[in-house]
Amino acid sequence: MKIFNSLEEIRDIQPCSIALGNFDGIHVGHQALISHAVEKARDTGIKSGVFTFSNHPKNLFTGENTVKNIIYQQEKSDLIEGLGVDYLFNLPFTWEICHMEPIAFIDELLVDRMNLREAFCGFNYRFGFKAMGNPQILRQEGLIKGYNVNEIPPVMVDGDVVSSTLIRGLIRSGDMEECERFLGRKYSIGGEVVVGNRIGRTIGFPTSNITVDESMVTPPNGVYITNCIYNGEKYPSVTNVGVKPTIGDFEKNMETHIFNFDKELYGKQIQVEFLKMTRDEVKFHGVEELSAQIKKDCENARAYHGL
Repeated sequence: MKIFNSLEEIRDIQPCSIALGNFDGIHVGHQALISHAVEKARDTGIKSGVFTFSNHPKNLFTGENTVKNIIYQQEKSDLIEGLGVDYLFNLPFTWEICHMEPIAFIDELLVDRMNLREAFCGFNYRFGFKAMGNPQILRQEGLIKGYNVNEIPPVMVDGDVVSSTLIRGLIRSGDMEECERFLGRKYSIGGEVVVGNRIGRTIGFPTSNITVDESMVTPPNGVYITNCIYNGEKYPSVTNVGVKPTIGDFEKNMETHIFNFDKELYGKQIQVEFLKMTRDEVKFHGVEELSAQIKKDCENARAYHGL
């Protein structure tokens, strides 16, 4: 898959079937829409593409991370590539693009730059200045400019429309099992393992610590049954998300205890895959009481993992 991260890079594009959208979670709805564009490209002998933004449009207006990311940029690219896409147009949403009239957006970006032949979008796709562009305008211009528009109906799971907003809410509530049904995979978050306070090691439960990325949507404080992914291998684990109120005043982080694992992970990248929340974070009366509860948490997680 060829990735274009700026308008200037986009040149010599072959005729293209393009999925249009923000695709900020690559959930089951996004996957369906992109797959339709890829299938059409294969059937007609043209290239497949995804046109998305590298930043959430709403964050341009607020100047901060008002809308939290569900996945990292690299993960987003990998998931899109896994769907068989040839071109990823991953452009920053700028004031210049924001102020484009819908017709200019179509002409300058979709037609002139991306060589659009087949457009695929959701029923609620909006584009151009003040989000005045919609599938109807896209379709009307297509009759003039020689491309087709395919409006894809919303994907439903048990009567609910799949959306990134819904998924963010499920992550924030700690409902990992429900989140998986809408996301189409287990929710995960990763980062570099940093040195913690080593309390876990002293009470027999060594942990790998990850600082919480403030740009990402994260689960509520509590204990979770998890998998830890390191070097492409998946290891059963249990994870605490929180501020460790029993032992001091700390920033929110993630501590993962990996079962049957003895490798040194400081400075290494790991991914934590969340399976189930088992309890809220609690302030205990002391380290002894905390240690007893951690032992129960580990027994619970081991049983879940079948260890």
